[in-house]
Formats: sequence, structure tokens, C-alpha cells
Amino acid sequence: MEMRTVYVDVLIVVNILIDFMLLLCTRRFLHLKAKTARMILASVLGGVLSLTALLPPLPFFLNFPLDFLGAAALVFTAFGKTNFKNFLKRTAVLFSVSFSFCGMMVLVYTSFHPKGMEVYNDVVYFNISPVLLIILTLVCYYAMRLTEKLTKGRLGKQVCRVTVTTHGKTAEFSAMIDTGCEVKEPFSGEYVIIAEESCLTAFNDLFFQYRIIPFNSLGGSGILSGFRAEKIWIDGRELSNQIYIGKCSGALTGDVKAIVPYAITKNLNVRS
Repeated sequence: MEMRTVYVDVLIVVNILIDFMLLLCTRRFLHLKAKTARMILASVLGGVLSLTALLPPLPFFLNFPLDFLGAAALVFTAFGKTNFKNFLKRTAVLFSVSFSFCGMMVLVYTSFHPKGMEVYNDVVYFNISPVLLIILTLVCYYAMRLTEKLTKGRLGKQVCRVTVTTHGKTAEFSAMIDTGCEVKEPFSGEYVIIAEESCLTAFNDLFFQYRIIPFNSLGGSGILSGFRAEKIWIDGRELSNQIYIGKCSGALTGDVKAIVPYAITKNLNVRS
């Protein structure tokens, strides 16, 4: 493809906006916590990396690994350190989202040939009005959001946001809603939300409040230490019944490090 006049400032700014949108999608898909400042910094890095569009056309066997390495750099900058498995998962999701976005843009380009739009080395360049750029970006963002909603029930379990308050201390974390989780505190019969100890560091000085909670599952049996929470909100909705919080160590290794029994949420209409 013959390269037309490309304005470097436009190229960088456009790709900063696009990369920020792609990082937002990745954060939502994986239910990650990330500071806005880090995501902006990663987007700026993506804008700088978009200068590869100025290189001569690259063959696929070079373009593909360069794109993947670029996605890895953005993931590390936006979401920080994690174990290798989670890092690879995050990078794969961002790469897939970016690939989908680029595919949509190529479809638009080949179908309608909009004036001012070009694709070089998998980098999208728009020399178009800001209004049209915003509209195109929002269309792609909500198209990917729709894909997420349509595939949610088939590709993964539902995830919610849990807020726990006890003795004036608060912890907030993402949790998987699991229909197979039936852990209960044996004396009261109340359900137990299971969370990794890294989610519950705010309550480390409440050791005197902890009690032993035995459990049985398909993976075997064991013992959790836990406490009764004073207040719990799931996706902003306060639970009226008493719930226990069970602490585990190293059992939940993904990005979501807590499990909520489905029975707790079935009448809350939690978000998907």
C-alpha cells in the first residue's frame, strides 16, 4: 500500500485514544483493578509504539510477534506485576481485543474507503474529524461490550464486586459467582464467601474474631478460618442476611480471588 501523508501528532493522539479504549475493555473483561494514571501511561506508550506505522510494510511473521510484544508492554504498564500465567492471560485478552478492533477497522476501510483513514502495519491512522473518530471508537467499544454480554453465559462465570465492612474496616474485591459453592458456617448455617488472604489484609488484626469453618467439595475437604461480616454489599446492593467470610491461602490463583455462593446473589439481580 502506498503511504500517503501521515501527521505524526495525529497518529500518536489517535492511537492513545484507541489504546485507552482497548485497555478499558480488557480491564472490564478480566475484572481487573487498575489505576487510571497507569492506564493513561500505558495508552501514551501505545501511542509511541504506533510510530511503527512509519516503517516499510512488515511481513506477517514479524508483525505478529511485534504486536504481541507491544500488547505485553501495555499490559505490564497498565496492570502491573502478576504471575506469568495471569500476565499471559491479560496479554492474550488485550491482543485479541486489539485484533478484533483492527479487524473492524479493516472491514470499514475495505467496505467504505472513508477519506482520511488508513491502516499501516496493523496500526490504524485517522486524519478525520474528532467527532467521527469518537463515534467510530464508541461503536467499536460497545460492539465488543455486546460480544462480552452475549458470550458471558457460555464462556465464563459471572463476576461481581464485593464490599465487606467489619469493626470500621473495609475491603473490596472481585468475586466469582459459583453455583457449586455451598460452604456454610456449621453452627449458624449461614453461607460463606471464600476469599484469598490478599483480599482481606484490612482484617488482619481481627484474628480473635476468626473461627474454624470446615468444608467439603469435589476437590476434597479442608478447613477455613473465617469471621462474620457486619455488612456486605454485592455490586452496591446490601445483603440483609448474615454472611461469613472465609479466608484461604493460595487456592484461588486467577485474577479473581474470591468465590460467592450463587444462593446469596440469586435475588439481587447482580450485573453481568
